[in-house]
Amino acid sequence: MTTSPVDTQTDPGRSPGPGSARYPNRPGIALTVIAACQLMVVLDATIVNIALPHIQEALSFSTTDLSWVLSAYTLTFGGLLLLGGRAGDILGRRRVFLTGILVFTAASLLGGFAQEPWQLLAARALQGVGGAIASPTSLALITTTFPEGPERNRAFGVFAAVSAGGGAIGLLAGGMLTEWLDWRWVLFVNVPIGLLIAFLTPRFINESERHPGRFDLAGAFSSTLGMAALVYGFIRASEEGWKDSLTIGSFVSAVILLAAFAVVESRAREPITPLRMFADRNRSGTYVIMLSLAAAMFGMFFFIVLFVQNVLGYTPIRAGFAFLPVTLAIGAGAGLAQRLLPVLGPKPFMVAGAAITGIGLFWLTFITPDSSYASGVLGPMVTFGFGMGLNFVTLTLTAVSGVAQHEAGAASGLLNATQQVGGSLGLSILVTVFGTASKDEGERQAQDFLAHATDAQKAEFLKEKQLPAPWSHEVLTAGISTAFVAAVAMVLIAFVTAVAVIRVRKSDLEALSGKAEAAGPVA
Repeated sequence: MTTSPVDTQTDPGRSPGPGSARYPNRPGIALTVIAACQLMVVLDATIVNIALPHIQEALSFSTTDLSWVLSAYTLTFGGLLLLGGRAGDILGRRRVFLTGILVFTAASLLGGFAQEPWQLLAARALQGVGGAIASPTSLALITTTFPEGPERNRAFGVFAAVSAGGGAIGLLAGGMLTEWLDWRWVLFVNVPIGLLIAFLTPRFINESERHPGRFDLAGAFSSTLGMAALVYGFIRASEEGWKDSLTIGSFVSAVILLAAFAVVESRAREPITPLRMFADRNRSGTYVIMLSLAAAMFGMFFFIVLFVQNVLGYTPIRAGFAFLPVTLAIGAGAGLAQRLLPVLGPKPFMVAGAAITGIGLFWLTFITPDSSYASGVLGPMVTFGFGMGLNFVTLTLTAVSGVAQHEAGAASGLLNATQQVGGSLGLSILVTVFGTASKDEGERQAQDFLAHATDAQKAEFLKEKQLPAPWSHEVLTAGISTAFVAAVAMVLIAFVTAVAVIRVRKSDLEALSGKAEAAGPVA
């Protein structure tokens, strides 16, 4: 989303209007408020990861249902992201930003008090709604607050740094809060931050000019509900089988809703997802690559968190630190791609990035209960992270290639939505593979356990319906390693797409860089 310089700046000599900030000439504080919002939204995508084993134990989630703690957030966030950006344009960005913050904060409070799985999942979905409202408007508020040129570029740099570093901060913060306080504090921590942002926003950030437009509610909700039905179908299938009536009903509902979404978007006067965005082969290929890579990335984090805490016995803080090399590897890959893009062009980085990511995931298919962090986890994660880093900057640039200046924000926003929705869908598929494999392995391990167990151990097993270690570790790692086989297949789709579809040349880079600057960093 972009705005013209005329629309974005408040004349210092003009008397303050009803939408003017009380202290309008404090750009540093305004940027801090905007960046704090983005940090909170990005951080929430990872801060909960480290707490997953504790959430599972406290609220009695099955491993497959546990994936909904992540998917409930990412589905609503990704599905409503473009609608949130449109709302800011039509209703005023500061107003919408403030609404999103308050919704996110209230949802965090409710989630922290959850006593049943459905209560937590409802709160996580509501968090996603708040994030979808606040995140795109926080990026747009930079153009409202800072004049075009070096000052705005520096603000975009801070925003991008917060977006990139939020994941690592979330992993560490999640570990500390879970171990030192309780898993509920990974949600409660948002409350004081959100209230402070809400207090400061009207004091330091000006309201933007409102632009006439329409809300494509039918498109936004049909796509979000359709993807939710698809994700539910896969997760249900892992527990109840493919012939279950609810499983079949979910897939039928998904097909109907997603078909309705396509029809709505093709006829809407102001569609939430302009279908012409997919007419260009490079852009369509970019979305497919992001969808596939995000699917694998969400699965990698989900399963490795379970492995290092449930099998290796890591504390939450130690688990948080265990993931830091991935963040560093992503940063290294992104930095290398940014430096060499003018020399080599985007396609080599897409191809190499997908290939290296696939190697890392293939390495993880060999994980066993006897694998240590150093021998079985660290190397594959660093390899995976470096490959992902090669792609992030490259995909962002390619997504906005050939797009009109005023649509650059929509193109990059769609890439971000693709990442979130792809992660949810991919995680549900990987969880389905995990559930099937672990169920088969569980039957074998149960037979082995009963053949060697004492009468007291057998009685305990029949009562709890849960295998003790090391048998339970065998079941978990068998499911995880099989899920990573499916993740390799997902990355293979990205690799083939990069080789066969992408046609961006080095000569396009100058135009691409201009479009990317207009679009701003992907949140």
